[in-house]
Amino acid sequence: MKTSAPGRTCSIATVLLSLLAVLHTSTPQKNDIDIYSLTVDSRVSSRFAHTVVTSRVVNKANVVQEATFQVELPKRAFITNFSMIIDGVTYPGNIKEKAAAQEQYSTAVARGESAGLIKATGRKMEQFQVSVNVAPSAKVTFELVYEELLKRRLEVYELLLKIQPQQLVKHLQMDIHIFEPQGISFLETESTFMTNELADALTISRNKTKAHIRFKPTLSQQKSPGQEDTVLNGNFIIRYDVNRTLSGGSIQIENGYFVHYFAPEGLPTIPKNVIFVIDKSGSMLGRKIQQTREALIKILDDLSPRDQFNLISFSGDATQWKPLLVPASAEDVNQARRYVAGIQAQGGTNINDAMLMAVQLLSNANRQELLPAGSVSLIILLTDGDPTVGETNPARIQKNVQEAIAGQYSLFCLGFGFDVSYAFLEKLALDNGGLARRIYEDSDSALQLQDFYQEVANPLLTAVTFEYPSNAVEEVSQDNFRLLFKGSEIVVAGKLQDQSPDVLSAKVRGHLHMQNITFQTEIRVAEKEEEFQSPKYIFHSFMERLWAYLTIQQLLEKMILASDAEKQALETRALNLSLQYSFVTPLTSMVVTKPEGEERSEVAEKPVETENKRKHFHLAGPSGKAPGNPGRIGPQGPVHSPSHRLTYHGVRDLLLPDMLLAPSTPDEVDLRIKARVSAIPSDTMTQRHQERKHSGSSEDTSQPAKTDSPPAPIQAPPVILTLPGQSVNHLCVDIKHSQGPMNLLSDPDQGVEVTGQYETEKAQFSWIEVTFKNPQLQVRASPEHVVVTRNRRNSAYKWKETLFSVTPGLNMTMDKAGLLLLSSPDKVTIGLLPWDGPGEGLRLLLRDTDRFSSHVGGTLGQFYQGVLWGPPAAADDSRRTLSVQGRDYSATRLLKLDYQEGSPGTEISCWSVEL
Repeated sequence: MKTSAPGRTCSIATVLLSLLAVLHTSTPQKNDIDIYSLTVDSRVSSRFAHTVVTSRVVNKANVVQEATFQVELPKRAFITNFSMIIDGVTYPGNIKEKAAAQEQYSTAVARGESAGLIKATGRKMEQFQVSVNVAPSAKVTFELVYEELLKRRLEVYELLLKIQPQQLVKHLQMDIHIFEPQGISFLETESTFMTNELADALTISRNKTKAHIRFKPTLSQQKSPGQEDTVLNGNFIIRYDVNRTLSGGSIQIENGYFVHYFAPEGLPTIPKNVIFVIDKSGSMLGRKIQQTREALIKILDDLSPRDQFNLISFSGDATQWKPLLVPASAEDVNQARRYVAGIQAQGGTNINDAMLMAVQLLSNANRQELLPAGSVSLIILLTDGDPTVGETNPARIQKNVQEAIAGQYSLFCLGFGFDVSYAFLEKLALDNGGLARRIYEDSDSALQLQDFYQEVANPLLTAVTFEYPSNAVEEVSQDNFRLLFKGSEIVVAGKLQDQSPDVLSAKVRGHLHMQNITFQTEIRVAEKEEEFQSPKYIFHSFMERLWAYLTIQQLLEKMILASDAEKQALETRALNLSLQYSFVTPLTSMVVTKPEGEERSEVAEKPVETENKRKHFHLAGPSGKAPGNPGRIGPQGPVHSPSHRLTYHGVRDLLLPDMLLAPSTPDEVDLRIKARVSAIPSDTMTQRHQERKHSGSSEDTSQPAKTDSPPAPIQAPPVILTLPGQSVNHLCVDIKHSQGPMNLLSDPDQGVEVTGQYETEKAQFSWIEVTFKNPQLQVRASPEHVVVTRNRRNSAYKWKETLFSVTPGLNMTMDKAGLLLLSSPDKVTIGLLPWDGPGEGLRLLLRDTDRFSSHVGGTLGQFYQGVLWGPPAAADDSRRTLSVQGRDYSATRLLKLDYQEGSPGTEISCWSVEL
């Protein structure tokens, strides 16, 4: 990888800036519609992302062909423009009030085209797709523009592009420009398709406030080895953070508008009182309750000793674990772990009684003055279905809970899967100062639960308010917030008055644990405006659009809580802003015109998360035809011609049973059907049955003819150690005795520690964990997947799916064979491998072991402290003794299978020791 400016390593916490674009062009026949140019230009200015996706295609066939342009974008993003240029004529998309576009929309629905082509492409995306007929040799240019205020989450800003052109593209280029006046403190990249051959196509340059990431692969770099297909199919991710201080935040000004970012560093965490309300109804049976137990056990371990907690499980009835909240002491946490491990799923769903029981627990503790002064009280509800027992009317449950909480506590609702009404949970949470989140039924559901808890685990401030001089600003967005959590960021935006002062001041007030605090900040307007005048690559007047975007999002949220009388005024204002700034929101529609001879117009509408689409979808292949699978989920319905189709829908709500998530991207679903068939000739089975019947026994007791037994296959040892500079280059280690987790190696000078759990009965590791001190990162490998934890945020990756991550101080790569390498300049390279050859299981390998320091230790690390080899035994030269730190081990030369280069492995003669 070429880097024109080296990045500075920084451990400052970051939060999630989510930008997602998926490029995908489907063609009816390969090479008929040729994508000769595909570009993405993303410009992130002070957290506001403006993305332009442009695709240029030509029809190389001698007949009319269909070209399809498809982009997936974040659900929080608003489309602002779309156009097609055909034979020099531009066909734009016009954004109108939804009612004004209703006639066109109704016509599209009547044609059966509103569902369109649906693909299970992820959780956080919405899909925009348009198709048009292209004459022979004709060219078409598609261009889509969308914008989003990127949200800080779990201490990382993340810019995610998914690339899937499905063919080689002569000119393929991505340019990501980032400008952060606060200063960029950290920058890393990650890809799920990048290989060493593609690394040269990636260029990163940065200075104090700017970064430019360019990915521009040549045709030869795009090709799969030995094939003409493209290797570009996966995620390209940029993560970064900005400099922060313990201050009143960063105020930025551009073209008469201001934005105020507030996320102070160094504040202590406020103790919390948390009640977990867990659905254990019959619908949670199986994988969901198992994953819930797994996540809860880890969450309990993360509680601070200053916290108090309790557990309520419910089905038809609600049961509390303890009569009172208990401190998160080691003893109480262990008891809670045992309780959680015993939760079984059965019965109905009584949400009302469970919620009122949780509120009563907190209220009783409050009256008895058992809640620590200045602490924060949270209720976290996890359910997978609508209420079926007790009070089942959603509106009455919402009213009961809101009246009981009375603004004293914050409620967070997690909807597991799609059988639960998300609209019900969202209003329930927003009514009570919290938020709702959907948990997807996938292999990483437990990680989703843990990540959500981490978002709310560390409250820093309560009752946060922003104050500005009344003669300086106007039309300010929401300026008061119930809670600020570690790793999040509060954003306030507004307009400067025409005669505003030269100096803009701001006060931010809030409550710490035991005291009030006020942050004050002042900025000179003229100086701040200059910051955005010099960068040539940013899009100007963005702050006004940022303000409009933020205001619309907040108005839409207020509409959920508003009475009918208030809702109309909120809707009118949000609609006017959507039209003024050309945003496709839930209140507007985009009408796309097409050439004469085709359907003249089609309508794209913004979906909403509250829609439950479980029963309203169909699957279609690239040509628009439904797969010929008799087990297909959803209504069959007619299959319509794909010659004119425009769709903009929320594919995140698509659910298929027993999905396997491809954890390399938490936003994708990998649906696979596996079948194993053991074929045994029927006459052979009949013969065996007759033999047993004749003998009067179910077992054949006859003595078989004496034959030579086949030799046992050569096994791969659990660990192979390379010993540079020693008389023996390789040492094979067999672990025969293991109780509990093992400290495999640790080197404080290298800042690395490796632990693992070895199961002697299965002769394999059940998990291996690698922990780095700088950067602070943990990699935990199991036979199922790899989980990387950075700053309390988990990312899951499936074995044998390409990964290429470059972080300051650490490179992480995984190839198609599943070899995961963790490397860094001047440090030992640690490898993990899901070996599936003889002696299958996780394997550990070490490279560059001459870099170990003299302080290395551990079960395996001890062999790098200097091994003294004795001479071969006189009677048997295949046996030797080796001494390590005063301890003698017996070594035997044996044939072993070397797994270090992947399956099928190579036979080696290796000195083996047993531990």
